Amino acid sequence: MPPFPECAVIREVGLRDGLQSIQSVMPTERKCAWLRAAHAAGLREIEVGSFVPARLLPQLADTAELVDFARRLPGLFVSVLVPNLKGAERAIEAGADLMLVPLSASEAHSLANLRKTPDEVVAEVARMRAARDAAGAKTLIEGGIGTAFGCTLQGQVQAQDVLRYMQALLDAGADRVSLADTVGYANPAAVRELFGAAHAIAGERLWCAHFHDTRGLALANVLAALETGVTRFDASLAGIGGCPHAPGASGNAASEDLAFMLAGMGIRTGIDIEALLALRAQVAQWLAHETLHGTLWRAGLPKTFHAAYAN
Repeated sequence: MPPFPECAVIREVGLRDGLQSIQSVMPTERKCAWLRAAHAAGLREIEVGSFVPARLLPQLADTAELVDFARRLPGLFVSVLVPNLKGAERAIEAGADLMLVPLSASEAHSLANLRKTPDEVVAEVARMRAARDAAGAKTLIEGGIGTAFGCTLQGQVQAQDVLRYMQALLDAGADRVSLADTVGYANPAAVRELFGAAHAIAGERLWCAHFHDTRGLALANVLAALETGVTRFDASLAGIGGCPHAPGASGNAASEDLAFMLAGMGIRTGIDIEALLALRAQVAQWLAHETLHGTLWRAGLPKTFHAAYAN
């Protein structure tokens, strides 16, 4: 088994994947306070929202304002999700550092979620790349392949389809690619196999892993991905988030739980976990009527958790 990396990156996605999945509409000033506190806690990559029509996701209608605010926080890498060319044009105009384009390897999920086939999403990425280059912008394009381990609508998703779409995204002009267990079907053995094959195709352009904790395996799957060389993981404060096509889903890997696991393994993240737990407590007050997840907050850091592991 190869050694674990010395450091890893947690990309906080609670402000996008989390908030889009709940009924509450958080005021912009609270989102900015969330961003400020997350940055102060050491998070340096945050997905702040999504450029989708406000009528579809009023929870994310202020994404342009959040990008503007987040860009003023020193050293913060600002990501947004974009479902189409219009969203990409708004991301470029706003000056986001990266735009994530979701592609479902499951055709059934793709049609339900984006009203496009996977191949149509690939063609859209090519148009986004052309628009980005024509604008002279530096915004990176990440093709995020969802339902990579299975789908509640379609059932099985073939690994060769996932890898074929990954190559197609790169050929269409994506700068980065990532894999997501959108509905919580993955297990550590499947993660090792698929991420190993993905590395052979994408190399350093394999950017991130995104695991949902639907069946309690998110951190186990992170560990398996670490073993293949992945060093960047999406996670959501308090584990909020999920997929509307995954009934009973409990959300994403919890950022605070993931930071604790990595720190205990001696893998540096730059995150002050106590500060992150304090932010979780604040967000829990703001979302008092929503169901939150995660486990570290219940018992807190153990007394044997030395300060040397805090970063």
